[in-house]
Amino acid sequence: MSDVQVTVAFKRGTSYATIFFFAFLLALAIAACGSESSPRGELGANQELLKSCDPAAPPASFVQIDGTGSSNSDAIAAERMTAVEAVARRTAVCSGYLRVVVFSSSSAATIILFDGPLKMDGATENARLKRVPEAITNVMNKVRSAYTPAVQALPQSGSDITAQLRLAAEWKQQLGGDYRLDLTVLSDGFQNIGVDLGARALNKQEAELLAQQPAVPKLSGASVVIAGLGRVAEGAPPSAVVEGLVSYYTKLCQRTEAGTCAAVSDYATATR
Repeated sequence: MSDVQVTVAFKRGTSYATIFFFAFLLALAIAACGSESSPRGELGANQELLKSCDPAAPPASFVQIDGTGSSNSDAIAAERMTAVEAVARRTAVCSGYLRVVVFSSSSAATIILFDGPLKMDGATENARLKRVPEAITNVMNKVRSAYTPAVQALPQSGSDITAQLRLAAEWKQQLGGDYRLDLTVLSDGFQNIGVDLGARALNKQEAELLAQQPAVPKLSGASVVIAGLGRVAEGAPPSAVVEGLVSYYTKLCQRTEAGTCAAVSDYATATR
């Protein structure tokens, strides 16, 4: 609604009740104009998010959560659930497909927490977006309730993070369609299967040289985020160790020929 100019003239003797009634109607009109011109709240945020979607290539969002004990704390689990919710919301707004798993020592040592399409029904854009909050609540209820039992059921013999890239490539191929892979790995980064990344601090050159060794799949056009690097349940590794992890996983991701790569300590950093 465009700007509104309202002029009200009252005759002498007009009752206060009448004046109050007109003032009430005027307040309602102003509120209505404001709500039409600037959508706010969750619907408005989802409308903005929708602008970033590519209808020709909806996201195949794959979230892989490291279930090994080194990052087993309530604070880290809460951070990871926040990241999962953000991915789920983007997937639902963009009418994509979501899979969430917990992993440990290999690509075979994985447990699915959620797997399914997040395409909202509705005749209009807003009708579909209004269904997003309920859909996300349902997803997160399933993920949260299944998370702890899944972690407890996984072998704790080690963490094979590199293998998750191959698992993601296989899943995307099986899913088919025009989806674009949107991979998020939530892990402290301390892989000890095949290569021990926690043995000592690696400088950038050493880390990149080490990242040349593992076999990696082709993830052409994919978006890859590896977040939580160095975030452990007890203590904090030296910054040099974390920098080595960032260099290692950045190079490892680049070798997959992914469209975008981000290796960070904080998931929020990768989404700014």
